[in-house]
Amino acid sequence: MYPFSQSVTPAVRTHLDAQTAFMNDMSKSLFQSFQQMCNLNIQLVQTLLEETALAGQQILTADRQTEVLSAAASRAQPTTEKLRAYQQHISRLAADAQVELARVTEEHVQTTTRTARQLADEVARTASEETQRGLRQGQDTLQRFVDPFAAGNGQDRGQDRAQGSAGTQGAGVAQPGNIQRPDGSQASKTAH
Repeated sequence: MYPFSQSVTPAVRTHLDAQTAFMNDMSKSLFQSFQQMCNLNIQLVQTLLEETALAGQQILTADRQTEVLSAAASRAQPTTEKLRAYQQHISRLAADAQVELARVTEEHVQTTTRTARQLADEVARTASEETQRGLRQGQDTLQRFVDPFAAGNGQDRGQDRAQGSAGTQGAGVAQPGNIQRPDGSQASKTAH
């Protein structure tokens, strides 16, 4: 059903295990970084909603226009500082994520490289063996094509030649003292 062998060689298995462990650790690190980024975004949105609600409440409860303007201006400064702190948190999270990914890569690169090298060596060895086997089969096929009767050993060829010459002698070849008739039969000469 499948054109490939069902057995998996040890080199393939160890390389796949190393690659799987590397990908698992990388995805774990990426998802942790993504989770931290989502938490930071949720926290920012909650803070901004609270600030907006407080500013809206102050504006609605203000009696004069100057109080409305001062309430809006007093909320602008803390919001700017919060956005600046958010930007710093994002930069820190990005740096932490980069450090974590570098650590995971460094941790797995030696194992993955070693298993990849072993797999490449095994593939090269197997390919070399298959190439040699194919060359031998090609040479055998070519030899059979060049000399189709060489399938047996030398004794078979000698027997075939001996049978061929005996068959030729008995198959109507004129021998001394015999006369060949036009119909292929032989008549012996008699001395009168």
